Amino acid sequence: MFRALAGLVLALLLSSAHAQEAQAPSRLDEIVKRGTLRVGMTGDYLPFTSLDRETRTFRGFDVDMAQALGKALGVKVEFVPTAWPQMMKDFEADSFDIAMGGVSITFDRQKKGLFSTPIMREGKTPIARCADNGKYDTIAEIDKPGTRVIVNPGGTNERFARANVKSADIRVFNDNTKIFDEIAKGDADLMMTDSSETRYQQKLHPGVLCAVHPDTPFDFAEKAYWMQRDVALKAFVDQWLHIAMEDGSYKKIYAAWFE
Repeated sequence: MFRALAGLVLALLLSSAHAQEAQAPSRLDEIVKRGTLRVGMTGDYLPFTSLDRETRTFRGFDVDMAQALGKALGVKVEFVPTAWPQMMKDFEADSFDIAMGGVSITFDRQKKGLFSTPIMREGKTPIARCADNGKYDTIAEIDKPGTRVIVNPGGTNERFARANVKSADIRVFNDNTKIFDEIAKGDADLMMTDSSETRYQQKLHPGVLCAVHPDTPFDFAEKAYWMQRDVALKAFVDQWLHIAMEDGSYKKIYAAWFE
């Protein structure tokens, strides 16, 4: 009798919990009701995102993608400035619904939220002055006393450099919008960053900076969109990406920034 009563109570509790869960609005519902999608962006990582400090406007590949996502949702897009060293804290503080702008998938980020379907596959590779062609092809050739490796703070670039460079000098440079100028003018020898960025910076500095084997990077990585933990929002973003990649709209935005 007691067991039957206990089982009935447990069943009622579970039923109530499921009912509450079913009635609880998802973040997707909240975004639609709010009429705004809050997008976290660093604004310092072309071609993905760049912030004009005078006009406070963003531009870049993922800026265009964010606007396309907002259109699909039927809401306005609000860009929330963040920075690589504080992105995790801003995410945990719920400062934005989704982080875009060249965000790499990492286990630490995955623990805190959900990633969309990957939008790009790449890895870390060097970019150096074209005059030093063939000098920094391998980690062993880079990791020598006297080599000056420059990194931006707080992201996967610094993490990769510190994990692989023990003998060369590592210099932290805080302004990611000017970091490649340091290499071009000879104040640093190279930077190891995502292959997509090395290709873009090579295009911006023709004959001065050269991407080193961007087709065969040192490691494997993927970029995606990092969302607060809500399965309904992830399902929507994944479906939107799937359609965008099939109907040519993703390719059109990609070509405008990478080709």
